[in-house]
Amino acid sequence: MTTTPSQRLARGLLPLTLMLSTATFAQDATSGGEVEVLNWWTSGGEAKALGALKDELADDGIGWQNMPVAGGAGTNAMAVLRSRITSNNPPTAAQVLGYDAQDWADRDALSSLDDVAEAGNWDEVFPQPIQRFAKSDGHWIAAPFEIHSTNWVWANTSMMEALGIEQPETWDDFIASLKTAQEAGHTGLAYGGQPWQDATVFENVVLATGGADFYRQAMIDLDPEALDSDTMVESFENFRELLQYKDDNSPGRDWNLATAMVINGDALYQIMGDWAKGEFLNADLTPGEDFMCFRTPGTQEAVTFNSDLMIMFDTGDEQQQSMQRTMAEIIGSPEFQITFSQFKGSVPARNDLPSDELDACAQRGYEQAKAAADSDTLLGSMAHGYAAPASVKNAVFDIVSSFVNGNMPSDVAAEQLAMAVQGASS
Repeated sequence: MTTTPSQRLARGLLPLTLMLSTATFAQDATSGGEVEVLNWWTSGGEAKALGALKDELADDGIGWQNMPVAGGAGTNAMAVLRSRITSNNPPTAAQVLGYDAQDWADRDALSSLDDVAEAGNWDEVFPQPIQRFAKSDGHWIAAPFEIHSTNWVWANTSMMEALGIEQPETWDDFIASLKTAQEAGHTGLAYGGQPWQDATVFENVVLATGGADFYRQAMIDLDPEALDSDTMVESFENFRELLQYKDDNSPGRDWNLATAMVINGDALYQIMGDWAKGEFLNADLTPGEDFMCFRTPGTQEAVTFNSDLMIMFDTGDEQQQSMQRTMAEIIGSPEFQITFSQFKGSVPARNDLPSDELDACAQRGYEQAKAAADSDTLLGSMAHGYAAPASVKNAVFDIVSSFVNGNMPSDVAAEQLAMAVQGASS
C-alpha cells in the first residue's frame, strides 16, 4: 500500500488545482527530517496499524521517533503530553481523542491543517460528528484516522456452538446466554477492571437500557434529571447483573488480555470497542468463522463512537510543519484509511469509500456508522472522550468504578453520578 504523495496525486486523489501546493509539502519533507509521535498504540493490532503510517512516512523520506505510552483510552498518554507541553518540549504530533483535541486548540498550541483539508475535500468526506472535534472555530486542527465504535460484543464461535447459543438479540437473551456459559463452568464475560473499561461497558448498558434518546440526554447533554432517573437506576441494576458473569481476576486486567480470553476459549464474550477485532485478526482468526461480532443487544439502533485524531503541535519549525502536513495528507487519504482500519479493527472515518476490502465485521460496522450519522444516532462515547470533557469523563469513571468495586446501591449510584457530573461541569 506504500505510495508517495506524488503517486497519490497522480491517482487523482487530490484536486488538480491543489496539486502544486501539496507536492511542495512532500518535497520540503523529504530532507531527512524526523517526526516524534506520542501515542498509546502498544498492542499487536495497534502496533501494526501504526506501522502502516510509519512506512508511508518512510517512503516520503521522513524518519519516525515513536513515543508510546501504554494505557487504554489515552489517560496515561495525556498526562505525559501535558508534562511535555509544560516543559516547552512538544512532540511533532500526538494521538488524542475528542475533547482533548479541542482543549489543545483552545490553548492555541496546534498547527492548522486547513490547506491539507481543502486539498483532500475533508469537509465533504468526514461526517459531522467527527468534524465537531477535528475542527475548532471552523479550522481543521486534527486528522481523523478512523471511526471506532464501542457498542460491540466479541464472541467465541466454538464456545457458542458447543453451548447451543444463538446470537442474542435482546438484553434478556444476552444475560441468559451468559448464564448458560457460567452454568457450564465457563467465564461468561471477559472483563478488564480498569476505570475506562468499566465506563465502556457501563455506557453500553445505559444505551441498551434507555435507548439512544436517553443516552444522549444523560451522557452527552448531561441532563441532571436523566442522570438521576429511574432509567439510570435501572441501568445500574442491569450493570450489576452483568458483572456477575465476569471472573474474580478481572481487576486491573488490560483490555487486550481480556480479548485474549475470548480468543483462547477462556470466556464467551467481551464488550469492547472494535479495536478488539485487531487482536483477533492479529491471531489469524476469521470474522464470522472463528469469532463473532455483533452490536451489544439492545443497542442496535445506534452507534457509540470514538475517533483517534492526530494533532500537530505548532513548533515554529518550517521543516516540522512540512512533515506535519505530509503526515496529515497520508492519514486522510483513501488508501491509508482502508489499510489502517484493516490492521486496527476500525472502519474508515471517510464516508466515501468502497467497503469490499474490509472484513465482514468492518463492512457491517462501516454501513452502520454511515447510517447512524445520517439518522443522528452516531453518539459520542463517554468513556472515550467524545461525550463530555475530561473533567466530566473522569467524574463518571470515579462513580462507575466505585460501583463496580463496591456494594453501592443502584439508586445511590444514580444520585452520586448526577452530583459528580454537576460538580465536574460547573
